[in-house]
Amino acid sequence: MIPHLSFATGWKLALGLCLLLLSAPADAQRLVQSINSNWLFAKAEGQAFESAGLPSSGWQPVSLPHTWNAADVLDDEPGYYRGVGWYRKTLTVPADWQNRAVYLYFEGANQEAEVLVNGQLAGRHAGGYTAFSFPVSRFLQFAGNAPATAEVQVKLTNRYNPDIPPLTADFTFYGGIYRDVYLVAADPVHFNLDNYASNGTFITTPAVSAEEAQVVVAGALTNSSGKPRQLTVLTQLLDKEGREVGRQQTRLQLKAGENRAFKQSLPSVRRPHLWSPEQPYLYRAVSQVLDGKQVLDEVTNPVGLRWYRFDAAQGFFLNGQPLKLIGTNRHQDYPGLGNALPDALHVRDVELIKQLGGNFLRVSHYPQDPAVLQACDRLGILTSVEIPIVNAITDSRGFFQNCRTMQTEMIRQAYNHPSVIIWAYMNEVLLRLPPGIKRDNEAGKVYLQRVNRLAQELDSLTRREDPARYTMIVNHGDFELYQLAGLPAIAQLVGWNLYQGWYSGDLQGFPKFLDRHRRELPTKPLLVTEYGADSDVRLHSFDPRRFDKTTEYANAYHQFYLQAMLERPFVAGSAVWNLAEFNSETRQEAVPHINNKSLMTGDRQPKDAYLLYQAHLLKTPFLRIGSRTWTLRSGTAAGPDSLFCRQPVEVYTNQPEVRLLLNGQDVGTRKSEYGVARFTVPFRAGLNQLQAQAVDQSLEDQAEITFRLLPTQLTSDKLPFTELNVSLGDARTFTDSKLQQVWVPEQAYRPGSWGYVGGEVYKMPGDRLPYGSDRDILGTEYDAIYETQRLGLQQFRLDVPPGEYEVTLHFAELEAAPQGEQLVYNLSSGGAVGSSPATQARTFSVLVNGLPTLPVLSTATNLRPLQAASFQVPVTVKGAQGIVLDFQAQQGQAFLNGLQVRRLY
Repeated sequence: MIPHLSFATGWKLALGLCLLLLSAPADAQRLVQSINSNWLFAKAEGQAFESAGLPSSGWQPVSLPHTWNAADVLDDEPGYYRGVGWYRKTLTVPADWQNRAVYLYFEGANQEAEVLVNGQLAGRHAGGYTAFSFPVSRFLQFAGNAPATAEVQVKLTNRYNPDIPPLTADFTFYGGIYRDVYLVAADPVHFNLDNYASNGTFITTPAVSAEEAQVVVAGALTNSSGKPRQLTVLTQLLDKEGREVGRQQTRLQLKAGENRAFKQSLPSVRRPHLWSPEQPYLYRAVSQVLDGKQVLDEVTNPVGLRWYRFDAAQGFFLNGQPLKLIGTNRHQDYPGLGNALPDALHVRDVELIKQLGGNFLRVSHYPQDPAVLQACDRLGILTSVEIPIVNAITDSRGFFQNCRTMQTEMIRQAYNHPSVIIWAYMNEVLLRLPPGIKRDNEAGKVYLQRVNRLAQELDSLTRREDPARYTMIVNHGDFELYQLAGLPAIAQLVGWNLYQGWYSGDLQGFPKFLDRHRRELPTKPLLVTEYGADSDVRLHSFDPRRFDKTTEYANAYHQFYLQAMLERPFVAGSAVWNLAEFNSETRQEAVPHINNKSLMTGDRQPKDAYLLYQAHLLKTPFLRIGSRTWTLRSGTAAGPDSLFCRQPVEVYTNQPEVRLLLNGQDVGTRKSEYGVARFTVPFRAGLNQLQAQAVDQSLEDQAEITFRLLPTQLTSDKLPFTELNVSLGDARTFTDSKLQQVWVPEQAYRPGSWGYVGGEVYKMPGDRLPYGSDRDILGTEYDAIYETQRLGLQQFRLDVPPGEYEVTLHFAELEAAPQGEQLVYNLSSGGAVGSSPATQARTFSVLVNGLPTLPVLSTATNLRPLQAASFQVPVTVKGAQGIVLDFQAQQGQAFLNGLQVRRLY
């Protein structure tokens, strides 16, 4: 929906498919229609934006929103298309529009755009995350009463441009017209449509209390007709039921071609309904341009009556009451769609924050679809919005100017959303200093001064544009560097992105950092604008460790952070990184190209951490059994004669006590500790039905767990051996829901059982990864299995009974690998992520029960660096020989990443 270009009814342009016509004469009122259908798209034949011409072939039909990077950001080929793309569409413009002011309005297109109409340049726009609008009436050619045909062509590029932020970032710069496009036809006299793609009217509430509230409407009128006009601007303030609670009218005389500003102070609203997360009450300000009684133009803006302040010692206050801001960050992409989302998915994300119990959204790291802030207004989610100056700046006139323009566009387009309380403009801008620049050399001093200068310019601009809202700079956790640059002193608020216990150090560093801020910056309000831990829902550990990517470590991390922030009133607010998993093409790790620091999966299924926050934030009774995606488990029986395996189960609740039943039998009652009731459950083979009950409430939850029980002794008659999947060099369980397989951690060989003999866990240099590699393993979807290995392995033994078996061995060469991209986010004291130690050529063989089944495994032939390689072999076991795999190294060390054994009969 066009920001603030909502209309008399306030209806939503659902998915950009409906045409909204206002009451009053059809030849007067503003007309708006989406033009998302029936476009053609083609990649340009050349990559240079300036010289790339219209392609002669390769055109394909598309509908908007559209991105050309939905697929290539997920493939094994490094990089993605960052070049030129063309869109074109033929419009039929009604004949009665020839006396109207006609505009093309784009909600967003990434990132440099040229728009042509009938071969003539309508306009250019730089920046991929704010709206832009161009007048096109002069390009339309009408013949009498016949409609005009308009050929619209849009040339785009998502190339790297040193003058356009973002320069680098931990997210993907999708190319395309990925938001809605509209055709707008207004009367020659209309609210200003040439004001940075705003609707030309701006609402302020300079004084609000529980007793009364003031509402002021300001803006400008445009008279593009050829004669002077006597006009009236009428604004009505309507309550939720549509009743008028105030009106004001202003008479204006405009010369031909004149643009005239106006300002209206409406009568005070007595005993106003206040806007808050609990009761997000919205009024509507309906502004009309009248020529006598004829309505020439009309816009509707939401009005939320609230007042707020930040306090360095006591946090945030809304409507005079303390309120801890708790919520998430949010990126705008979705699996399979890239960033080309329908409005419904944008709205759903805001609803998920509300269902979390959250009240805050940091719209990161760029302005997002208008549907997001509309939903925040409606649902009561307070927001911070920012422009995408991320990691670094370019010290150029063009970069500075584009930043100023983006900040102005963002503010004017989102000005009338009562949910917005913060304008931000930098994120971790000192994270990646340019080559040759250090904090303590002369070049570094100059660079920090320029960063400071840009921050001051943007902060001053923001305060001029909107004195009522707060400004914020968001920093990463290098306290000294940002102090050296003088950035914390510039904005009114400081946001810190903190990852102690993840990227650095241990969890205790987090509260120490918060207390340091309070001690050294006692007058500066603080928000924790990012924190989080990677969480792959397939990975679990009963002994979680930093950077193991398991659900369990993420749970412990979030519980620690949340408790530390809630205990400190000076922490005004926090935003988890991130609501849902999102694409970052340059990332590798267990799930390549995905940043999975999040409370939900990419397809918006809740992780355990989401349930943890619900247990703390929801005010209604809440109870959920954890690990909703871990419904297939495996483990070894408790003993040789046992038919069960004990494993933990967590129940998330805001109730004091929880009772748990397994297949109808009472497992016990536990008190909840900081939102979690913990149980140890004796799972049996097959289906296990769990039922959790709140002791003091008629509240319950159910879950079904399928358990693959492994025998302690592989020759057991009570529990026959059928299948084993082992992840070597790993201490985690990996669940493959697609193949219904569970990979268990390695163990040392025990007679009668299974396990490795000799060798050591593969570990990269540095102190970050507890084991394994962080590189993208090509040719597989099971990177987590191939990223760990046992190196220097001598044997793997399984004391299975006689029979026919299928053995699959999995290998990936992790050492003889080319250097990966140095992701600045993953720096550790041991060096940069992606650096693998060079190794000499490797050659070894594998014998299965004495037979040279894999006689030559070599880095020169079948063990290519970072490539998955699997070999499946049949094995006949006779007598008590079991299965013995011998690893014989001829050059270098032998290794094994994964092993699967399946009994056929």
